[in-house]
Amino acid sequence: MFEKRYYYLIKIQYLGYRFHGWQKQPDVKTIHLMIDRTLKYVLGDTSFKTLGAGRTDAMVSANEAALELFIKNDPITDFNGFLALFNHNLPQDIRALSIKEVDKDFNVIQDSKLKEYHYVFSQGQKNHPFCAPILTTILEPLNVELMKEGAKYFEGTHNFRAYCYKATNHGEYVRTIISSEIVDNTIYQANFFPRESYVFKIKGKGFMRNQIRLMMGCLIKLGRGEVTLDYLKESLQEHNEEVMDYIAPASGLILHALDFE
Repeated sequence: MFEKRYYYLIKIQYLGYRFHGWQKQPDVKTIHLMIDRTLKYVLGDTSFKTLGAGRTDAMVSANEAALELFIKNDPITDFNGFLALFNHNLPQDIRALSIKEVDKDFNVIQDSKLKEYHYVFSQGQKNHPFCAPILTTILEPLNVELMKEGAKYFEGTHNFRAYCYKATNHGEYVRTIISSEIVDNTIYQANFFPRESYVFKIKGKGFMRNQIRLMMGCLIKLGRGEVTLDYLKESLQEHNEEVMDYIAPASGLILHALDFE
């Protein structure tokens, strides 16, 4: 029997604090596992497969992430009804935002896309425990103005080998960062948040394993006075063999937006 396939792009949000990342793993709860479990219930006997646009680490959240849904023979005809049923059955820390049909040539992994990540942090004080899922607390006082200056060094095309976890001699480490800045936090607000907090905003087409957390780790060390702007600049040179030794905590990292070009 001839099987007809249907292809859909679904945008989702999730709070990653209680999950072991996106990718399915034995004996642990992941975002992909919970989405597939829910789809199996919602779609019943319909054969389906899902692919994510990228893997997020344990405790990393997403304001806007994406997955591709492949369905055989039984198309989704009522998008609003599907979203309502899908959201009704998803855990409360995962939400589907939208769904649209795409053609068979669309590839959620390989198609060119822009990703904007945010890293939310505060400094100099212990915060309310409710902040922990999306805001990293750096207890030491930081020179945030110097960190703002350092963040701009990442913009442009550089060798980011020093900012790739367990880099080898065979990888491609030259990447282009479209924008990189630290701004005062007016994006994520709650009455239990500290009076002052900050967001490291970074946008590019692709990032390596732990790249943003390693970049943030270097900026934290810069703010502590442990490294200099010259050190940061040198770490991006082609000949550099520095290995960053501080990965910033995962819970401050948020995939803020994902746009397909």
